[in-house]
Amino acid sequence: MTRTAPEAPEGQHSMAKTVAEPPSWQLRLRRFGYRPPATGTLSLGTRDRLDPPYTRPSPRVVALLGLGPAAADRLWRLAAWGGPLLVAAVAGVLRFWNLGKPHAVIFDETYYAKDSWALINQGYEGAWPKDIDKTILTDPGSVLIPTDPGYVVHPPMGKWVIGLGEKMFGFEPFGWRFMVALLGTLSVLMLCRIGRRLFRSTFLGCLAGLLLAVDGLHFVMSRTALLDQVLMFFVLAAFGCMVLDRDRTRRRLAAALPEDGEGVLRPDAEIAETLRLGLRPWRIATGVMLGLAAATKWNGLYVMVAFGLMTVLWDVGARRTAGAVRPYLAVVKKDVLPAFVSVVPVALVTYLATWTGWLVTDKGYFRDWAAKQDALPNGGGTWSWLPEWLRSLWHYETEVYSFHVGLTSPHTYESNPWSWIVLGRPVSYFYESPAPGTAGCPASAGEKCAQEILALGTPLLWWAACFALVYVLWRWAFRRDWRAGAIACAVAAGWVPWFLYQERTIFLFYAVVFVPYLCLAVAMMIGAIIGPKGVTERRRTFGAVAAGCLVLLIVWNFIYFWPIYTATPIPMDQWRARMWLDTWV
Repeated sequence: MTRTAPEAPEGQHSMAKTVAEPPSWQLRLRRFGYRPPATGTLSLGTRDRLDPPYTRPSPRVVALLGLGPAAADRLWRLAAWGGPLLVAAVAGVLRFWNLGKPHAVIFDETYYAKDSWALINQGYEGAWPKDIDKTILTDPGSVLIPTDPGYVVHPPMGKWVIGLGEKMFGFEPFGWRFMVALLGTLSVLMLCRIGRRLFRSTFLGCLAGLLLAVDGLHFVMSRTALLDQVLMFFVLAAFGCMVLDRDRTRRRLAAALPEDGEGVLRPDAEIAETLRLGLRPWRIATGVMLGLAAATKWNGLYVMVAFGLMTVLWDVGARRTAGAVRPYLAVVKKDVLPAFVSVVPVALVTYLATWTGWLVTDKGYFRDWAAKQDALPNGGGTWSWLPEWLRSLWHYETEVYSFHVGLTSPHTYESNPWSWIVLGRPVSYFYESPAPGTAGCPASAGEKCAQEILALGTPLLWWAACFALVYVLWRWAFRRDWRAGAIACAVAAGWVPWFLYQERTIFLFYAVVFVPYLCLAVAMMIGAIIGPKGVTERRRTFGAVAAGCLVLLIVWNFIYFWPIYTATPIPMDQWRARMWLDTWV
Protein backbone atom coordinates (compact mmCIF):
# COMPACT_ATOMS: atom_id res chain seq x y z
CA MET A 1 0.00 0.00 0.00
CA THR A 2 1.23 3.48 -0.74
CA ARG A 3 0.12 6.93 0.18
CA THR A 4 0.95 10.43 -0.92
CA ALA A 5 2.68 12.78 1.48
CA PRO A 6 0.48 15.75 2.43
CA GLU A 7 1.09 19.01 0.64
CA ALA A 8 3.64 21.17 2.44
CA PRO A 9 2.81 24.70 3.59
CA GLU A 10 3.22 27.42 0.98
CA GLY A 11 6.80 28.62 0.64
CA GLN A 12 8.25 25.40 2.00
CA HIS A 13 7.87 22.46 -0.38
CA SER A 14 5.12 21.79 -2.86
CA MET A 15 6.40 18.56 -4.36
CA ALA A 16 4.77 15.36 -3.08
CA LYS A 17 6.57 12.04 -2.94
CA THR A 18 5.21 8.58 -2.70
CA VAL A 19 6.37 6.67 0.36
CA ALA A 20 5.69 3.25 1.79
CA GLU A 21 3.12 2.83 4.53
CA PRO A 22 4.78 2.28 7.93
CA PRO A 23 4.91 -1.36 9.05
CA SER A 24 2.13 -2.65 11.24
CA TRP A 25 4.21 -2.60 14.43
CA GLN A 26 4.71 1.14 14.01
CA LEU A 27 0.99 1.63 13.50
CA ARG A 28 0.25 -0.32 16.69
CA LEU A 29 2.75 1.71 18.69
CA ARG A 30 1.09 4.96 17.67
CA ARG A 31 -1.52 4.42 20.39
CA PHE A 32 1.32 5.00 22.88
CA GLY A 33 2.43 8.20 21.18
CA TYR A 34 4.98 6.77 18.75
CA ARG A 35 5.87 9.01 15.82
CA PRO A 36 7.91 7.35 13.05
CA PRO A 37 10.48 9.41 11.19
CA ALA A 38 9.37 10.84 7.86
CA THR A 39 11.46 8.43 5.79
CA GLY A 40 11.49 9.16 2.07
CA THR A 41 10.16 12.68 2.24
CA LEU A 42 12.08 15.88 1.79
CA SER A 43 12.44 17.37 5.26
CA LEU A 44 10.64 20.57 6.06
CA GLY A 45 12.40 23.09 8.24
CA THR A 46 15.83 21.44 7.83
CA ARG A 47 17.59 24.49 9.22
CA ASP A 48 15.50 24.46 12.38
CA ARG A 49 15.98 20.71 12.75
CA LEU A 50 19.76 21.06 12.53
CA ASP A 51 20.02 24.26 14.58
CA PRO A 52 16.77 24.89 16.49
CA PRO A 53 16.13 28.46 17.60
CA TYR A 54 15.91 29.37 21.27
CA THR A 55 12.52 30.05 22.80
CA ARG A 56 11.73 33.72 23.24
CA PRO A 57 9.21 35.23 25.66
CA SER A 58 5.71 35.31 24.25
CA PRO A 59 4.25 38.68 23.19
CA ARG A 60 1.81 38.43 26.07
CA VAL A 61 4.65 38.22 28.60
CA VAL A 62 6.46 41.10 26.93
CA ALA A 63 3.29 43.20 27.04
CA LEU A 64 2.72 42.26 30.68
CA LEU A 65 6.20 43.56 31.54
CA GLY A 66 5.55 46.74 29.61
CA LEU A 67 8.62 46.34 27.39
CA GLY A 68 9.16 47.44 23.85
CA PRO A 69 10.64 45.09 21.23
CA ALA A 70 14.19 46.41 21.67
CA ALA A 71 14.07 46.24 25.47
CA ALA A 72 12.56 42.75 25.34
CA ASP A 73 15.38 41.60 23.06
CA ARG A 74 18.02 43.02 25.41
CA LEU A 75 16.37 41.34 28.38
CA TRP A 76 16.21 38.03 26.55
CA ARG A 77 19.92 38.17 25.68
CA LEU A 78 20.82 39.23 29.22
CA ALA A 79 18.82 36.36 30.71
CA ALA A 80 20.89 33.82 28.76
CA TRP A 81 23.77 34.38 31.18
CA GLY A 82 22.12 36.50 33.87
CA GLY A 83 19.64 33.79 34.85
CA PRO A 84 22.25 31.00 35.22
CA LEU A 85 24.63 33.31 37.10
CA LEU A 86 21.87 34.28 39.53
CA VAL A 87 20.97 30.64 40.19
CA ALA A 88 24.66 29.78 40.64
CA ALA A 89 25.09 32.69 43.07
CA VAL A 90 22.26 31.31 45.21
CA ALA A 91 23.84 27.86 45.10
CA GLY A 92 27.22 29.33 46.07
CA VAL A 93 25.84 31.18 49.08
CA LEU A 94 24.19 27.99 50.30
CA ARG A 95 27.31 25.88 49.81
CA PHE A 96 29.89 28.27 51.26
CA TRP A 97 27.81 29.32 54.25
CA ASN A 98 29.61 28.02 57.39
CA LEU A 99 31.63 25.67 55.18
CA GLY A 100 34.18 25.05 57.92
CA LYS A 101 31.48 23.71 60.27
CA PRO A 102 31.50 21.23 61.79
CA HIS A 103 35.14 21.60 62.70
CA ALA A 104 35.70 17.89 62.36
CA VAL A 105 36.95 15.21 60.01
CA ILE A 106 33.68 13.76 58.77
CA PHE A 107 33.24 10.34 57.19
CA ASP A 108 35.83 9.59 54.45
CA GLU A 109 37.45 13.00 54.78
CA THR A 110 39.80 11.10 57.06
CA TYR A 111 41.35 9.60 53.91
CA TYR A 112 41.05 12.24 51.23
CA ALA A 113 41.92 15.35 53.26
CA LYS A 114 45.22 13.84 54.42
CA ASP A 115 46.11 12.18 51.12
CA SER A 116 45.41 15.45 49.30
CA TRP A 117 47.65 17.39 51.68
CA ALA A 118 50.52 14.96 51.14
CA LEU A 119 49.97 14.86 47.36
CA ILE A 120 49.92 18.63 46.88
CA ASN A 121 53.05 19.08 48.99
CA GLN A 122 55.28 16.15 48.05
CA GLY A 123 53.73 14.60 44.93
CA TYR A 124 52.59 11.28 46.44
CA GLU A 125 50.36 10.08 49.26
CA GLY A 126 51.93 9.20 52.59
CA ALA A 127 51.25 6.49 55.17
CA TRP A 128 49.55 8.54 57.89
CA PRO A 129 49.65 7.33 61.49
CA LYS A 130 46.41 6.40 63.18
CA ASP A 131 44.67 8.89 65.47
CA ILE A 132 46.27 11.86 63.72
CA ASP A 133 42.93 13.53 62.98
CA LYS A 134 42.64 15.17 66.42
CA THR A 135 46.08 16.73 66.07
CA ILE A 136 45.22 18.02 62.60
CA LEU A 137 42.11 19.75 63.96
CA THR A 138 43.82 21.29 66.98
CA ASP A 139 47.28 22.16 65.64
CA PRO A 140 47.68 21.47 61.92
CA GLY A 141 50.96 23.37 61.79
CA SER A 142 52.65 20.75 63.95
CA VAL A 143 51.64 17.84 61.71
CA LEU A 144 54.50 16.42 59.66
CA ILE A 145 53.73 14.85 56.30
CA PRO A 146 54.84 11.21 56.34
CA THR A 147 57.51 10.42 53.76
CA ASP A 148 56.72 6.70 53.69
CA PRO A 149 54.39 6.02 50.74
CA GLY A 150 50.77 5.14 51.48
CA TYR A 151 48.66 2.56 49.67
CA VAL A 152 45.69 4.40 48.14
CA VAL A 153 42.93 2.88 46.01
CA HIS A 154 41.80 5.82 43.87
CA PRO A 155 43.59 7.75 41.12
CA PRO A 156 45.03 11.12 42.12
CA MET A 157 43.02 13.78 40.24
CA GLY A 158 40.33 14.31 42.85
CA LYS A 159 42.99 14.65 45.53
CA TRP A 160 44.89 17.19 43.46
CA VAL A 161 41.68 19.24 43.37
CA ILE A 162 41.07 18.97 47.13
CA GLY A 163 44.74 19.67 47.83
CA LEU A 164 44.57 22.91 45.84
CA GLY A 165 42.03 24.25 48.34
CA GLU A 166 44.24 23.14 51.22
CA LYS A 167 47.20 24.89 49.63
CA MET A 168 45.23 28.14 49.47
CA PHE A 169 43.40 28.03 52.82
CA GLY A 170 45.36 25.65 55.00
CA PHE A 171 45.16 22.13 56.34
CA GLU A 172 41.80 22.54 58.06
CA PRO A 173 38.13 21.80 57.24
CA PHE A 174 37.45 24.95 55.21
CA GLY A 175 40.61 24.35 53.21
CA TRP A 176 39.89 20.77 52.26
CA ARG A 177 36.23 21.52 51.48
CA PHE A 178 36.76 24.72 49.50
CA MET A 179 37.43 23.31 46.03
CA VAL A 180 34.63 20.76 46.32
CA ALA A 181 32.19 23.56 47.22
CA LEU A 182 33.49 25.62 44.31
CA LEU A 183 33.00 22.76 41.85
CA GLY A 184 29.54 22.14 43.29
CA THR A 185 28.63 25.77 42.65
CA LEU A 186 30.10 25.77 39.15
CA SER A 187 28.22 22.58 38.33
CA VAL A 188 24.95 24.44 38.99
CA LEU A 189 26.03 27.14 36.55
CA MET A 190 27.00 24.53 33.96
CA LEU A 191 23.71 22.69 34.31
CA CYS A 192 21.77 25.91 33.72
CA ARG A 193 23.65 26.48 30.50
CA ILE A 194 23.50 22.83 29.43
CA GLY A 195 19.77 22.70 30.10
CA ARG A 196 19.31 25.89 28.11
CA ARG A 197 21.02 24.32 25.10
CA LEU A 198 19.18 21.03 25.44
CA PHE A 199 15.71 22.53 25.73
CA ARG A 200 16.40 25.76 23.83
CA SER A 201 14.81 27.49 26.80
CA THR A 202 16.51 29.75 29.34
CA PHE A 203 13.65 29.13 31.76
CA LEU A 204 13.95 25.33 31.71
CA GLY A 205 17.75 25.52 31.86
CA CYS A 206 17.64 27.74 34.95
CA LEU A 207 14.97 25.50 36.45
CA ALA A 208 17.24 22.45 36.09
CA GLY A 209 20.05 24.39 37.78
CA LEU A 210 17.75 25.52 40.58
CA LEU A 211 16.68 21.93 41.22
CA LEU A 212 20.35 20.92 41.46
CA ALA A 213 21.02 23.83 43.82
CA VAL A 214 18.35 22.56 46.25
CA ASP A 215 19.13 18.86 46.02
CA GLY A 216 20.23 17.61 49.42
CA LEU A 217 22.72 15.01 48.19
CA HIS A 218 24.46 17.44 45.85
CA PHE A 219 24.44 20.06 48.62
CA VAL A 220 26.00 17.75 51.24
CA MET A 221 28.56 16.40 48.78
CA SER A 222 29.49 20.00 47.87
CA ARG A 223 30.37 20.61 51.52
CA THR A 224 32.37 17.42 52.10
CA ALA A 225 35.87 16.57 50.86
CA LEU A 226 35.02 13.37 49.01
CA LEU A 227 35.94 12.37 45.45
CA ASP A 228 32.45 11.71 44.09
CA GLN A 229 31.51 15.38 43.76
CA VAL A 230 34.71 16.04 41.81
CA LEU A 231 33.85 13.08 39.56
CA MET A 232 30.34 14.50 39.06
CA PHE A 233 31.83 17.83 37.96
CA PHE A 234 34.11 16.35 35.31
CA VAL A 235 31.37 14.07 33.97
CA LEU A 236 28.97 17.01 33.72
CA ALA A 237 31.66 19.09 32.02
CA ALA A 238 32.18 16.27 29.49
CA PHE A 239 28.42 16.13 28.86
CA GLY A 240 28.35 19.89 28.30
CA CYS A 241 31.28 19.70 25.87
CA MET A 242 29.44 17.01 23.93
CA VAL A 243 26.34 19.17 23.65
CA LEU A 244 28.44 22.10 22.44
CA ASP A 245 30.14 19.84 19.89
CA ARG A 246 26.74 18.61 18.70
CA ASP A 247 25.47 22.14 18.14
CA ARG A 248 28.65 23.21 16.37
CA THR A 249 28.66 20.16 14.11
CA ARG A 250 25.03 20.57 13.08
CA ARG A 251 25.57 24.25 12.29
CA ARG A 252 28.52 23.19 10.13
CA LEU A 253 26.27 20.80 8.22
CA ALA A 254 23.55 23.44 7.87
CA ALA A 255 26.05 25.94 6.48
CA ALA A 256 27.13 23.42 3.81
CA LEU A 257 23.64 22.56 2.57
CA PRO A 258 22.16 24.38 -0.45
CA GLU A 259 19.31 26.86 -0.33
CA ASP A 260 16.57 27.15 -2.93
CA GLY A 261 15.48 30.38 -4.56
CA GLU A 262 13.28 31.24 -1.56
CA GLY A 263 16.11 30.83 0.94
CA VAL A 264 14.81 27.51 2.29
CA LEU A 265 17.51 25.03 3.28
CA ARG A 266 17.34 21.74 1.37
CA PRO A 267 18.76 18.33 2.38
CA ASP A 268 21.47 17.01 0.10
CA ALA A 269 22.50 13.35 0.24
CA GLU A 270 25.93 13.85 -1.31
CA ILE A 271 26.92 16.66 1.04
CA ALA A 272 25.47 14.87 4.09
CA GLU A 273 27.41 11.67 3.34
CA THR A 274 30.75 13.11 2.19
CA LEU A 275 31.27 16.33 4.14
CA ARG A 276 34.25 16.24 6.49
CA LEU A 277 33.43 18.07 9.70
CA GLY A 278 37.00 19.21 10.37
CA LEU A 279 38.61 19.85 13.73
CA ARG A 280 36.16 19.46 16.59
CA PRO A 281 37.72 21.14 19.65
CA TRP A 282 34.74 20.50 21.91
CA ARG A 283 35.03 16.78 21.25
CA ILE A 284 38.71 16.94 22.23
CA ALA A 285 37.66 18.83 25.36
CA THR A 286 35.23 15.99 26.03
CA GLY A 287 38.16 13.56 25.94
CA VAL A 288 40.08 15.71 28.43
CA MET A 289 37.12 15.89 30.82
CA LEU A 290 36.50 12.15 30.60
CA GLY A 291 40.17 11.51 31.28
CA LEU A 292 39.97 13.72 34.38
CA ALA A 293 36.82 11.87 35.44
CA ALA A 294 38.51 8.47 35.16
CA ALA A 295 41.53 9.91 36.98
CA THR A 296 39.25 10.81 39.89
CA LYS A 297 37.41 7.50 40.22
CA TRP A 298 37.48 4.53 37.90
CA ASN A 299 33.75 4.45 37.23
CA GLY A 300 34.47 7.38 34.92
CA LEU A 301 35.52 4.69 32.40
CA TYR A 302 31.92 3.48 32.08
CA VAL A 303 30.83 7.05 31.39
CA MET A 304 33.48 7.30 28.67
CA VAL A 305 32.06 4.27 26.88
CA ALA A 306 28.45 5.50 27.12
CA PHE A 307 29.25 9.05 26.05
CA GLY A 308 31.47 7.84 23.20
CA LEU A 309 28.64 5.77 21.75
CA MET A 310 26.17 8.61 22.22
CA THR A 311 28.27 11.19 20.39
CA VAL A 312 28.63 8.84 17.40
CA LEU A 313 24.86 8.31 17.32
CA TRP A 314 24.41 12.07 17.40
CA ASP A 315 26.54 12.24 14.24
CA VAL A 316 24.28 9.65 12.63
CA GLY A 317 21.24 11.78 13.44
CA ALA A 318 22.90 14.92 12.12
CA ARG A 319 23.84 13.36 8.78
CA ARG A 320 20.39 11.78 8.43
CA THR A 321 18.73 15.15 9.02
CA ALA A 322 21.05 16.73 6.45
CA GLY A 323 19.80 14.21 3.89
CA ALA A 324 22.12 11.18 4.13
CA VAL A 325 20.50 8.07 2.67
CA ARG A 326 22.96 5.79 4.49
CA PRO A 327 23.89 7.81 7.58
CA TYR A 328 25.46 4.91 9.51
CA LEU A 329 27.82 4.11 6.65
CA ALA A 330 28.68 7.79 6.29
CA VAL A 331 29.51 8.05 9.98
CA VAL A 332 31.66 4.91 9.86
CA LYS A 333 33.62 6.38 6.95
CA LYS A 334 33.91 9.97 8.11
CA ASP A 335 33.37 10.23 11.85
CA VAL A 336 34.14 7.08 13.85
CA LEU A 337 37.93 7.21 13.63
CA PRO A 338 38.17 10.96 14.37
CA ALA A 339 35.76 10.47 17.27
CA PHE A 340 37.88 7.67 18.71
CA VAL A 341 41.11 9.65 18.34
CA SER A 342 39.53 12.76 19.87
CA VAL A 343 38.27 10.95 22.95
CA VAL A 344 40.13 7.75 23.87
CA PRO A 345 43.82 8.67 23.32
CA VAL A 346 43.19 12.16 24.68
CA ALA A 347 41.54 10.72 27.79
CA LEU A 348 44.41 8.24 28.24
CA VAL A 349 47.08 10.93 28.01
CA THR A 350 45.09 13.11 30.41
CA TYR A 351 44.77 10.20 32.83
CA LEU A 352 48.50 9.51 32.79
CA ALA A 353 49.29 13.20 33.25
CA THR A 354 47.46 13.21 36.59
CA TRP A 355 50.00 10.63 37.85
CA THR A 356 52.90 13.02 37.26
CA GLY A 357 53.67 13.41 40.96
CA TRP A 358 53.88 9.65 41.45
CA LEU A 359 56.02 9.29 38.32
CA VAL A 360 58.65 11.97 39.00
CA THR A 361 59.16 11.52 42.74
CA ASP A 362 60.19 7.84 42.59
CA LYS A 363 58.77 7.43 46.11
CA GLY A 364 55.13 6.58 45.57
CA TYR A 365 53.64 3.23 46.52
CA PHE A 366 54.74 0.48 44.08
CA ARG A 367 56.77 3.09 42.17
CA ASP A 368 59.86 0.84 42.18
CA TRP A 369 57.98 -2.42 41.62
CA ALA A 370 59.27 -2.95 38.08
CA ALA A 371 62.86 -2.15 39.10
CA LYS A 372 62.68 -4.79 41.82
CA GLN A 373 61.28 -7.29 39.31
CA ASP A 374 64.13 -6.57 36.91
CA ALA A 375 66.62 -7.27 39.69
CA LEU A 376 65.28 -10.80 40.19
CA PRO A 377 67.23 -13.71 38.68
CA ASN A 378 64.59 -14.26 35.98
CA GLY A 379 64.43 -10.60 35.07
CA GLY A 380 61.26 -8.57 34.48
CA GLY A 381 59.34 -11.20 32.56
CA THR A 382 57.53 -11.00 29.23
CA TRP A 383 56.83 -7.28 29.40
CA SER A 384 60.33 -6.17 30.43
CA TRP A 385 60.69 -4.21 27.17
CA LEU A 386 58.07 -1.72 28.36
CA PRO A 387 59.19 1.38 30.32
CA GLU A 388 59.76 0.68 33.99
CA TRP A 389 57.33 3.39 35.12
CA LEU A 390 54.55 2.00 32.93
CA ARG A 391 54.94 -1.55 34.26
CA SER A 392 54.96 -0.26 37.84
CA LEU A 393 51.82 1.79 37.24
CA TRP A 394 50.07 -1.12 35.55
CA HIS A 395 50.89 -3.37 38.51
CA TYR A 396 49.55 -0.75 40.89
CA GLU A 397 46.34 -0.49 38.87
CA THR A 398 45.79 -4.25 38.86
CA GLU A 399 46.27 -4.40 42.63
CA VAL A 400 43.79 -1.58 43.13
CA TYR A 401 41.26 -3.23 40.82
CA SER A 402 41.51 -6.46 42.83
CA PHE A 403 40.89 -4.46 45.99
CA HIS A 404 37.79 -2.76 44.59
CA VAL A 405 36.08 -5.86 43.21
CA GLY A 406 36.85 -7.75 46.40
CA LEU A 407 35.55 -5.06 48.78
CA THR A 408 32.70 -6.92 50.46
CA SER A 409 33.13 -5.88 54.11
CA PRO A 410 29.70 -5.17 55.67
CA HIS A 411 28.98 -1.52 56.45
CA THR A 412 26.14 0.03 58.41
CA TYR A 413 25.22 2.39 55.59
CA GLU A 414 25.80 0.22 52.52
CA SER A 415 22.91 0.02 50.07
CA ASN A 416 21.89 -1.74 46.90
CA PRO A 417 21.76 0.47 43.78
CA TRP A 418 18.14 -0.58 43.26
CA SER A 419 17.24 1.49 46.31
CA TRP A 420 19.13 4.64 45.37
CA ILE A 421 16.47 6.29 43.23
CA VAL A 422 13.96 6.15 46.11
CA LEU A 423 16.58 7.11 48.73
CA GLY A 424 16.35 3.78 50.49
CA ARG A 425 19.49 4.02 52.63
CA PRO A 426 21.30 7.37 52.91
CA VAL A 427 24.68 7.70 54.61
CA SER A 428 25.20 9.55 57.88
CA TYR A 429 28.48 11.47 57.64
CA PHE A 430 28.39 13.05 61.08
CA TYR A 431 26.30 12.65 64.20
CA GLU A 432 26.53 14.03 67.73
CA SER A 433 24.03 14.43 70.59
CA PRO A 434 24.78 17.69 72.43
CA ALA A 435 23.12 18.19 75.80
CA PRO A 436 20.57 21.00 76.32
CA GLY A 437 22.29 24.36 76.59
CA THR A 438 25.52 23.18 74.90
CA ALA A 439 26.85 23.31 71.32
CA GLY A 440 23.77 25.14 70.06
CA CYS A 441 21.21 22.80 71.59
CA PRO A 442 18.37 24.89 73.04
CA ALA A 443 18.30 24.88 76.84
CA SER A 444 14.55 24.26 76.65
CA ALA A 445 14.96 21.07 74.62
CA GLY A 446 14.37 18.84 77.63
CA GLU A 447 16.57 16.09 76.18
CA LYS A 448 19.66 15.77 74.08
CA CYS A 449 19.57 17.28 70.60
CA ALA A 450 20.52 15.65 67.34
CA GLN A 451 23.29 17.13 65.21
CA GLU A 452 23.68 15.28 61.93
CA ILE A 453 24.93 15.50 58.36
CA LEU A 454 22.90 13.03 56.31
CA ALA A 455 23.79 12.48 52.65
CA LEU A 456 20.16 12.41 51.57
CA GLY A 457 18.75 13.75 48.33
CA THR A 458 15.79 16.10 48.61
CA PRO A 459 13.05 13.46 48.81
CA LEU A 460 10.35 15.19 46.77
CA LEU A 461 12.85 15.95 44.01
CA TRP A 462 14.07 12.35 43.81
CA TRP A 463 10.59 10.86 43.99
CA ALA A 464 9.44 13.26 41.26
CA ALA A 465 12.50 12.12 39.29
CA CYS A 466 11.15 8.54 39.37
CA PHE A 467 8.18 9.71 37.29
CA ALA A 468 10.39 12.00 35.21
CA LEU A 469 12.63 9.08 34.21
CA VAL A 470 9.58 7.14 33.02
CA TYR A 471 8.52 10.19 30.99
CA VAL A 472 12.02 10.59 29.56
CA LEU A 473 12.16 6.94 28.50
CA TRP A 474 8.72 7.23 26.89
CA ARG A 475 9.76 10.42 25.14
CA TRP A 476 12.92 8.78 23.83
CA ALA A 477 11.27 5.52 22.72
CA PHE A 478 8.07 6.84 21.20
CA ARG A 479 8.85 10.43 20.20
CA ARG A 480 12.47 9.89 19.14
CA ASP A 481 13.50 12.89 21.25
CA TRP A 482 17.31 13.02 21.33
CA ARG A 483 17.25 15.17 24.47
CA ALA A 484 15.42 12.46 26.38
CA GLY A 485 17.88 9.89 25.04
CA ALA A 486 20.83 11.97 26.19
CA ILE A 487 19.41 12.34 29.70
CA ALA A 488 18.60 8.63 29.93
CA CYS A 489 22.08 7.70 28.70
CA ALA A 490 23.78 9.94 31.26
CA VAL A 491 21.69 8.52 34.11
CA ALA A 492 22.42 4.97 32.97
CA ALA A 493 26.16 5.68 32.66
CA GLY A 494 26.35 6.77 36.30
CA TRP A 495 23.93 4.23 37.75
CA VAL A 496 23.78 0.96 35.78
CA PRO A 497 27.46 -0.09 36.20
CA TRP A 498 26.96 -0.46 39.95
CA PHE A 499 24.49 -3.28 39.33
CA LEU A 500 27.44 -5.35 38.10
CA TYR A 501 28.90 -5.34 41.62
CA GLN A 502 26.04 -6.60 43.74
CA GLU A 503 28.42 -8.18 46.26
CA ARG A 504 30.56 -5.08 46.64
CA THR A 505 30.13 -2.62 49.50
CA ILE A 506 28.57 0.45 47.84
CA PHE A 507 26.77 3.55 49.06
CA LEU A 508 23.98 5.87 47.96
CA PHE A 509 26.26 8.90 47.72
CA TYR A 510 27.83 7.37 44.59
CA ALA A 511 24.58 8.44 42.91
CA VAL A 512 25.64 12.11 43.02
CA VAL A 513 27.28 11.49 39.63
CA PHE A 514 23.88 11.28 37.90
CA VAL A 515 21.96 13.79 40.04
CA PRO A 516 22.32 16.60 37.43
CA TYR A 517 20.55 14.44 34.85
CA LEU A 518 17.72 13.66 37.27
CA CYS A 519 17.27 17.43 37.52
CA LEU A 520 17.24 17.71 33.73
CA ALA A 521 14.63 14.94 33.58
CA VAL A 522 12.41 16.71 36.11
CA ALA A 523 12.83 20.02 34.25
CA MET A 524 11.82 18.30 31.01
CA MET A 525 8.76 16.80 32.70
CA ILE A 526 7.82 20.20 34.15
CA GLY A 527 8.10 21.69 30.68
CA ALA A 528 5.60 19.10 29.46
CA ILE A 529 3.31 19.87 32.41
CA ILE A 530 3.33 23.57 31.53
CA GLY A 531 2.46 22.65 27.98
CA PRO A 532 4.02 22.96 24.53
CA LYS A 533 3.80 25.97 22.28
CA GLY A 534 0.35 26.46 20.79
CA VAL A 535 -1.79 25.07 23.63
CA THR A 536 -4.74 27.06 24.91
CA GLU A 537 -4.31 29.70 27.60
CA ARG A 538 -6.48 27.63 29.94
CA ARG A 539 -4.24 24.59 29.48
CA ARG A 540 -1.09 26.70 29.94
CA THR A 541 -2.46 28.31 33.11
CA PHE A 542 -3.34 25.02 34.80
CA GLY A 543 -0.01 23.56 33.73
CA ALA A 544 1.95 26.52 35.07
CA VAL A 545 0.13 26.36 38.42
CA ALA A 546 0.79 22.61 38.76
CA ALA A 547 4.46 23.02 37.79
CA GLY A 548 4.90 25.96 40.16
CA CYS A 549 3.42 23.99 43.05
CA LEU A 550 5.80 21.10 42.40
CA VAL A 551 8.86 23.36 42.31
CA LEU A 552 7.80 25.20 45.48
CA LEU A 553 7.25 21.90 47.29
CA ILE A 554 10.74 20.74 46.31
CA VAL A 555 12.28 23.99 47.56
CA TRP A 556 10.28 23.73 50.79
CA ASN A 557 11.43 20.13 51.20
CA PHE A 558 15.07 21.21 50.95
CA ILE A 559 14.50 23.93 53.55
CA TYR A 560 12.76 21.44 55.84
CA PHE A 561 15.73 19.07 55.76
CA TRP A 562 18.30 21.86 56.03
CA PRO A 563 19.17 21.08 59.69
CA ILE A 564 20.20 17.50 58.90
CA TYR A 565 22.21 18.63 55.88
CA THR A 566 24.25 21.17 57.88
CA ALA A 567 24.69 19.60 61.35
CA THR A 568 22.39 22.20 62.90
CA PRO A 569 21.44 21.03 66.43
CA ILE A 570 17.70 20.39 66.68
CA PRO A 571 15.55 18.81 69.42
CA MET A 572 15.29 15.07 69.15
CA ASP A 573 11.57 15.13 68.33
CA GLN A 574 12.25 17.41 65.34
CA TRP A 575 15.00 15.06 64.18
CA ARG A 576 12.64 12.08 64.46
CA ALA A 577 10.02 13.98 62.44
CA ARG A 578 12.52 14.20 59.58
CA MET A 579 13.26 10.49 59.56
CA TRP A 580 10.48 9.71 57.09
CA LEU A 581 11.67 6.16 56.51
CA ASP A 582 12.98 3.70 59.08
CA THR A 583 15.98 3.00 56.87
CA TRP A 584 17.16 6.60 57.24
CA VAL A 585 18.06 6.06 60.89
